[in-house]
Formats: sequence, structure tokens, C-alpha cells
Amino acid sequence: MAISGALFLAGIFQTLSILAVLGVLVTKSGAADFQEQPACVAFSCGHLEDIRYPFRLQGDPLGCGDEAYELVCRDGRASIHINTGKYFVTDISYNESRFWVVDANLDNSSCPLPLWNSLPYFNDMGTKLYTSAVRWATFLNCSRAINNGMYMPVACLSGNTSFVYVLTTSSSYYVQNIEPSCGYLAVIPVDGRTKNVPDYASYADVVKFMRNGFPVLFPQVESPSHSPVIKACARDTFQNFKEQMSSRNIQNWTSAIIGTELQFLGCVIDYYSSATQVWVTLVLVLAVEIVKCIIVLCRFILAPLTVLTFLGYKYRKTRISIDAVEKFLRMQQALGPKRYAYTEITAITGHFREKLGQGGYGSVYKGFLPGDGHVAIKMLSNSMCNGEEFISEVSTISRIHHVNVVRLVGFCSEELRRALVYEYMPCGSLDKYIFSPKKSLSWDKLNEIALGIARGIDYLHHGCDMQIMHFDIKPHNILLDSNFTPKVADFGLAKLYPRDDSLVPVSAARGTIGYIAPEMISRSFGAISCKADVYSFGMLLLDIAGGRRNREQHTSNSADLYYPALVYDCLTRQEVSEISEDVGIHWVERKLCIVGFCCIQMKPAERPSMSEVVEMLESDDPDNLQVPPRPFFGVDDHISEMDDCCHSSSKSSAISEDD
Repeated sequence: MAISGALFLAGIFQTLSILAVLGVLVTKSGAADFQEQPACVAFSCGHLEDIRYPFRLQGDPLGCGDEAYELVCRDGRASIHINTGKYFVTDISYNESRFWVVDANLDNSSCPLPLWNSLPYFNDMGTKLYTSAVRWATFLNCSRAINNGMYMPVACLSGNTSFVYVLTTSSSYYVQNIEPSCGYLAVIPVDGRTKNVPDYASYADVVKFMRNGFPVLFPQVESPSHSPVIKACARDTFQNFKEQMSSRNIQNWTSAIIGTELQFLGCVIDYYSSATQVWVTLVLVLAVEIVKCIIVLCRFILAPLTVLTFLGYKYRKTRISIDAVEKFLRMQQALGPKRYAYTEITAITGHFREKLGQGGYGSVYKGFLPGDGHVAIKMLSNSMCNGEEFISEVSTISRIHHVNVVRLVGFCSEELRRALVYEYMPCGSLDKYIFSPKKSLSWDKLNEIALGIARGIDYLHHGCDMQIMHFDIKPHNILLDSNFTPKVADFGLAKLYPRDDSLVPVSAARGTIGYIAPEMISRSFGAISCKADVYSFGMLLLDIAGGRRNREQHTSNSADLYYPALVYDCLTRQEVSEISEDVGIHWVERKLCIVGFCCIQMKPAERPSMSEVVEMLESDDPDNLQVPPRPFFGVDDHISEMDDCCHSSSKSSAISEDD
């Protein structure tokens, strides 16, 4: 019952809103045969007699006259407020539909000036009070004397450094028509009443015109003397509606909803005898009934159907996404890794007891799998519940069998809960070693790691049936096993493309800032291809060689903070052959830097392929490698000293091959 009542009340308030519009429309239609209410009687003030609509006297009941035309009668003088100014009403002409006012601030002094903040309305038809005067007296205050025929001086207001003028031309109040050294003091409409105001009236003539006043027009609507009928009928109808709705009888509720407009129509007919007025009211009431029927139809029939349709669409879309993943997994089951239930994942991780880290696509937990030993399980976050990245990673890694690519042991997919089971990498990711303040890997080991990563990426590009582009090569995605053998991981952004198709759609432009290739951001650098991975690998090589992201923040030279530019300047000096011997830069570091510079050339066509990168890294003689053109923009070319350039080259403590 409470819900039904709320629905009925909502419909009734809508109906009453429409009735209010109906009252306004009927008011504008006019009813000349309705007699004025006794409460709205004519009044007098001083010499003004028989004052009636549109005027009202202060204190009159609401509905009598127009509120904008309210008069205050004091000491036998009627005053009215227009905008921010107070004006005395000197004459009212109902035949001409206008009245005359005089600025109340004009005293009997010989040098009057209108107040600057009492500006009447301009000729704006959108306002109720606007003047019909065609001329305006504009008072200006100038910092220097103006000698032309338009500016009439006001000597009694001027001084040695301030010159006051008055203008009465037809466009005197436009700001573009005044001198730059002048500013507004006041503006007031003037009207000759019996003669026209001249274009170049003197200040004495302007004072006479101001004291005569200016005309203000009546409002541009007919007298709403019939408005009390609309208000009375609306009041009676609403009171009857409340009485019926306050009862607990459904029949009364129905009568209140259906009969409200009919009661209002009968009330209007009782007051009006004009057939035209009655027909106008009848048509508007019928229009309200039609609108009510449409509202009820939309509220109780179309709205539920729309909601049900939307829910059905969302359910079907979700089911299609889940079914697509299930169909794919069934095809992979015979060929790919093992599928685990979510309860098995929970048991393997010991209820997710040991968390290894947090990635861009979810959290990674350590688990134990009988027969395979320790595993790493990545629980995908809700952002991957559409299945796109999940299918991408499973389909990509299931095709790969390489010593330098992480192995997918299994996966889990139950509704929107998904997980990937990888072989466990006990040494973690590469970034915690190369960015550590204290290096723990020898240059030989770093060279092996770089070569292994390059071979893994080269296998992705050329060793599979389909070309696999990783799009997110960075130290965080390189994992190390117990022997520090690198393995490329995290294929959430990877895509499969035919090996003979070297170009990739723009929609594939994704990656990590600092490692993403320029063409992934702007096609002006070239088309997207597998060379994007080459660029990311080049930045990775510079990270391995420098490892200075978290170090040397105290340096005073801002150029020293950018390791690639620093080393490039060292390598390109004339004494390049002496760097290794005299300065102490390791030959592996020099090789990694040169190969990295080759990989991060701005144009993809100028970068080598991963196969060529592998060949360069396998070379034991870095002197055979030529330094490529400088690939950097906006970096200071000036490096103060060679020693400062290469002093940061670290002498790593060795981890032997046997480790």
C-alpha cells in the first residue's frame, strides 16, 4: 500500500505541475468578461487619481497589479523603484500605456548630477520596466580637456585636473564613442515631451530635461484580472485532491487521479461565460490527460521493459565473454598446460599465504605443486575479467618452448576468477639486481643475461609459427632462475601476427613509459612493428650497463643524471680507444652501450633486428662495433670532464658461473 501511495503521489505532483502551466496559458489567453475582484480597487496618491493595473500600492494583496510596478505613496508623492534607482511618478497616461518619472536624487541645487549607481534599465524588451526615451544624457569625467562640439562642459563639476562633460547624442552611451581619457560618471534617459532633445544640448538644457523626467512603458501583457479565478480553482482542486488521497480507499485515490482535471475544468466553467475561454480550457485539460496517460504508460510499462531488456543484454554479453573463454580453454586443454580448479589454486598457494609481488595485471603468490616443486601463481585482477588479456597470455605462452622464456605450468578459469601458474623463479626479477646501490653481478654474468634475453626475444619474433610481439620489455618482466638464467615473462600485452606481416595496427600501441618506442606514441616516427621490442630491449641494455636509476641523485651536473647521453659522449670522443685502458670503463659495458644505442634509434628502419642484436652481443671484440648516430633529443651536449663521465662505471663483485 505504501509503495502504491508513493507512485500515486508522484503521478499527482506531475499532474499539478501541468495544471500550473495550464493556469499560465489560460492567463495569457485573456478573459475580458470577468469582473475585477473587490480586493483590487483603484487608489490615489497626491495629484495622481484612479491608479489601477499595472500599478499596485505597497501592502496590496498578492495578485493585485504587477509587483514590478509597486508604488509607495508618502507625503502626497508616489515613488517607484526601477533597477537600483528611486523615481517620483509625475504623470500616468493609460491611453498611451506609459507613465513619467523623475529621478528622486535630483535636488534643487543649480548643479545636479544623477547618482552613478542608480542606472535605469536600457531599452530591453525582455524587462517589464523600460523607457521609451530615445535620448540619454551621459556624464563623463575626463583627465584632460576635450575640445570638440560633442562634449558639452559642466563647469560647476569640473576642476583643475578633472573635467566633467555631458553628451546627448543618440549613441553617446556606447563605450566605443568616448575618448580614451574619459570614464562614465552617470547616465540617465531624457525626453523633451513637447520638443525633441537636441544632439548637442548644453548642461543647463540637460538639467531642464532631467527635471521634466522621462517616460516608462506599461508591461507588454494584458491585464491578468482573471488570475484569481485560476488560483481559486487550483486551490479548491488541490484541497479536494488532498482530502481524497488522505483516505485509505483505493476508489478515492482513483477518483482523485482521474477526476482532478475534470474538477478544475468545471470550476473554470462556473466562472467564465465566454465559449472561447471554455473551449481553450477544455483543450488544455484534454492535453494534460493525454500527457498523464503517456507518463503512466512509460512509468509502469515501458520503464520495466527497458530495465529488463538492459539486464538481459548485460547477462547475454557476460555469458558470451565467459563462453568464449571456455571454448578457447577446451581447445587448449589437449595441447597446452593443465587446467586447475580454483580450490586447487587455493590449496597450492596455502590460501594465498606468501605474496611475491604486485604486477600490472594482478598479484603473484608463491605455491607448491607436487611433482613440479615451487610455482608462481598470478591472480588476475578484475580489470582482466573480460578475458582478452587472459586469452592473450595463455595462447602466447602455450606456444613457446625456449630456455629464455618463462614456462606456463597451468591456469585456472572459473567464471570471473582467473589465474596463471608459472614455473618459480627463485632469484626474482632483473630490476632488483641492476638497480641495486651495490652491484652483485659480474660483467660476464651481465653479458650472459643480456645475450639470453636477446635470444628469447629473437625466438618470439622468428622462432614460432606466428610472430609474437611482447610490447612490454623491461627489467621488471625479466625473471632469473637459480642459475641466473634470464627468462622473458608477463605476456599480458603480447600479440600474435603473421611472420611475413611486419606492420601492426595503431590500436596495439601499448607499453611502459621509458621503454616504449617512439612510433608507439606517434606514427610520424614510423610504422609499429617488431622493432618496437628492439627499442625496449635497447633501453634495457642501457639499464643493465648503467644501473643508475636509483643512484647518483646527488650529482650537481644535470646532464650526469641521464646515463645514455653521458656514455654516448664518452664513446664518441676522439680518445675512444683510450677509454677502456685509461678511464676504466669495462669492455662489456662499452659493448652493451653501443648495442643499446643501435637499438634505440628513433626511426624503426635504422634499428637492427633481434637476430643481428644477438650476433653483436656474441662478439667478444667490441672494437668491431661502430658507434651509431646520437639517438637523443634535447640533451645537453656539453659534458664537463671525461672523468666525471665515466667515473660511475662500477666494478662489480662477481657471481661466478658455478653459482
